[in-house]
Amino acid sequence: MKILYGVPGEGMGHATRSKVILTHLLAQGHDVQVVSSARAYQFLSKAFPGRVHEIKGFHIAYRNAAVSTVNTALLTLKTAPANLKMNFNRYRELIERFMPEVVISDFESFSFLFAKHHRLPVISIDNMQVINRCKLDIPALPEWKSSFQVAKNVVKAKVPGAAHYLVASFFQAEVCKDNTTLVPPIIREEILKAKSIQGEHILVYQSSANQKNLLETLQQLPQETFYVYGFNKEEQHGNVQLKAFSEDGFIQDLASAKAVVANGGFSLLSEAVYLHKPICSVPIPKQFEQYLNAAYVDKLGYGRYFPAFTPNGLKAFLYDVPQFQQNLAGYSQNGNELLFQKIDRQLEKLF
Repeated sequence: MKILYGVPGEGMGHATRSKVILTHLLAQGHDVQVVSSARAYQFLSKAFPGRVHEIKGFHIAYRNAAVSTVNTALLTLKTAPANLKMNFNRYRELIERFMPEVVISDFESFSFLFAKHHRLPVISIDNMQVINRCKLDIPALPEWKSSFQVAKNVVKAKVPGAAHYLVASFFQAEVCKDNTTLVPPIIREEILKAKSIQGEHILVYQSSANQKNLLETLQQLPQETFYVYGFNKEEQHGNVQLKAFSEDGFIQDLASAKAVVANGGFSLLSEAVYLHKPICSVPIPKQFEQYLNAAYVDKLGYGRYFPAFTPNGLKAFLYDVPQFQQNLAGYSQNGNELLFQKIDRQLEKLF
């Protein structure tokens, strides 16, 4: 079957999980072409030479460590002419050289619009649709209500009318709309192969733009050892070791960590849950999806959610790590097998 697969460039979680599914689809004998942008395009084009086409996608702008709606809109308008030109060229190439029979979209618009124009069926595979297609059982905190409404409206408008929605989630939620199936998180092969052990260090994944007081906060817990990714530096600051990006190194440090400190990004939190690592989650302000993930981590007893990164919050989290480890011991999933079965079944139903 000829499949067009759309992957957004914003955030590497989409790219890493899409790589898992693309590998499966190719192994099943399907002819797959991919459209993507930014870092995701670079990552996937190395993994699948000759199959990945660069487009220009939508990007989020930040201000004071929070999502800026105004700056995002200005960035979109500024880059629109060049983006439309490149995307039109890719559109024409796909028609002339590769006319797909079905489109799979990981919350990506170009492939979805291509499908609608050519009346092709769409399968949606992502974690964001949980906001729109499931009932959420988390506290409706006042500071997140406006972000929730914005997120829900965006998700509803992103891939409407798909033939089926496969929604990845590490937590259970009641499905409230038709043509929707909840599946376990998509776990990359390197994590599936990793041996989870309990070491003495705490893995921290933050960005310098997002947490300006990170080093000072971590140094207030001198009895703990922290491995920090996100600054892309190799430096030692007492009990805090900054590490440059290395996929192998990061996976090794994650698999052997005592606990994880991170934002609310779905991919890392899913991998931490899979490896039974307690999580201290501090979502990026105004990103409701990150709050959603963090709130469920807290609700399930897998860790703690905090609105801000503070020494007292971190101490409170670390005090309860043994209880979080006990709760996480009850989580299990059979790799990506259920997801693969659902994808194959949906493709069979379409043809």
